[in-house]
Amino acid sequence: MRIDRPVGVLLLLWPTLAALWMAADGTPPLGLVAVFTLGAFLMRAAGCVINDFADRNVDGAVQRTAARPLATGTVSPRAALVLFATLSVLAATLLLFLNELARWLAVAGIVIAATYPFTKRWTHMPQVVLGAAFSWGIVMAFAAVTGEVASSGWLMFVASVLWIVAYDTLYAMVDREDDIRVGIKSTAILFGNTDRFMIGVLQASTLITLLLLADKLSYGILFDGSLVAITLLFAYQQRLIVKREPEGCFRAFANNVWVGFVLFVGVVLQTTFGASIESLPPALP
Repeated sequence: MRIDRPVGVLLLLWPTLAALWMAADGTPPLGLVAVFTLGAFLMRAAGCVINDFADRNVDGAVQRTAARPLATGTVSPRAALVLFATLSVLAATLLLFLNELARWLAVAGIVIAATYPFTKRWTHMPQVVLGAAFSWGIVMAFAAVTGEVASSGWLMFVASVLWIVAYDTLYAMVDREDDIRVGIKSTAILFGNTDRFMIGVLQASTLITLLLLADKLSYGILFDGSLVAITLLFAYQQRLIVKREPEGCFRAFANNVWVGFVLFVGVVLQTTFGASIESLPPALP
């Protein structure tokens, strides 16, 4: 379940919370914040379990994953499926606190999340499927708050998918040689020597999409400030992967927790104080 490794939960949680604040144009109902926070934890845990189940026969041949419980035989495949089902049922109980549209979207999200681990066998772009799965909370957040998914919600979704494909490519670069040997596909393998350039393109596309979102929502200087900070974080990540060393690639991947946090803070500050700042009279010359 990776409870001892919260990076995945935070990568899922921060953009989801940002979407809640964005959809509510301020502080959303605390009940929804609790539901989506707990849902992020349960679904990330369920995703880790089904991922390990899907990869149980290849994880042992990959240095980073060789000690996983299913790869070593510490946990049986049947026990893993029981745990996955239990986590899914617990997550499903949270649907009782959501409206009908959000419930139907949740069903689609579970299907996407359960499909992702198996896409690594037939496509070099499983990161896109992961991006959709991790970004689905954004769509659900808009539906839960407003009863619909506005175009701004879909823009946020697209920005999140682009960002996730970028950072999961960084993650895949850590295992690239082992993945080639065992037959696992990824964007890191697909991009080859253009990996750093393509990650840069994805990061730039993320920022452009967020700028379009800011324009659509008439966000001002506070949100713009978060985008400047994210740009600097992306530049730092590019520096970390210059030599494509596994340690540097993993550090660049983990650094995206701060990208998500900065995005969340930017949305909170903008929706809380943005109108007040923009109503201030201009400074005297």
